[in-house]
Amino acid sequence: MERTGIISAQSLLEINSHTGIKIYDASWHMPDSGRNGHREYMEGHIPYAHFFDIDAISDPESTLPHTMPQTAAFEQHMQKIGINNNDHIIIYDNSPLRSAARAWWMLRYMDHKNVSVLDGGLQAWKAVGGNIETTTPIIKTGDFKARPNVDLLRLITEMLSNLESNVSQVIDARAAARFEGTTPEPRAGLAAGHIPGAINVPFTQLYNGNGTLKTRQELIDIFKAAGVDINASITTSCGSGVTACNLAHALYTLGNKNVAVYDGSWSEWGAYKNAPVSKGL
Repeated sequence: MERTGIISAQSLLEINSHTGIKIYDASWHMPDSGRNGHREYMEGHIPYAHFFDIDAISDPESTLPHTMPQTAAFEQHMQKIGINNNDHIIIYDNSPLRSAARAWWMLRYMDHKNVSVLDGGLQAWKAVGGNIETTTPIIKTGDFKARPNVDLLRLITEMLSNLESNVSQVIDARAAARFEGTTPEPRAGLAAGHIPGAINVPFTQLYNGNGTLKTRQELIDIFKAAGVDINASITTSCGSGVTACNLAHALYTLGNKNVAVYDGSWSEWGAYKNAPVSKGL
């Protein structure tokens, strides 16, 4: 049985050519990785898949990396890549960052009702015998209309207010060393450490070695061990708003559909002179 918000490679193999299904490769890599998501998409992708460019589909006025664009701009981007409001959107990636979750969250934030992440990404597709093609499919302009759900996105002002109110649990998806401040941040000029009161659940803990999401009970146990109440208010954070979406997606599959993402994440908090920083656990 499929979990909400996720689809297996075998299921996708069976419905890949159905009308109303749109597939997007949202692979994204760190700038210093030597990899490029769009180049790899052109070298081979799931048949009929288009590319969802996380960097391009962002706010050009922001000084932060790939932040959520304004509503009208996002709507135009989605129409340009062929998305209709009634489409079932399936997002996959070929990235150790599991960046498909970022595109999934962006679409959910803009009120797209039916969007799933391909469990295990491109490697899972290949493992079930799925074909790979290099042909770029023709795009027909979509009719997507965006309606932001403000409950799913947090700004730094709200994060600062939460330090006093503690209304929402804050979960940080970064690796433990970055969370604890024992290793420098990969982006220059940022403080080391974490938002005071935040809980560390490195996003890598959510996945099996083959990139598939762990079982429902395993995820529950991971969050419980970290001290997270999975049914309460939660805001997720990371380095730049990508891997935080993995936490939001995992929690969505567990039934919490109102998890917010701090879009600026540590790229903003770690550079903001008035934001307090904690170190250690």
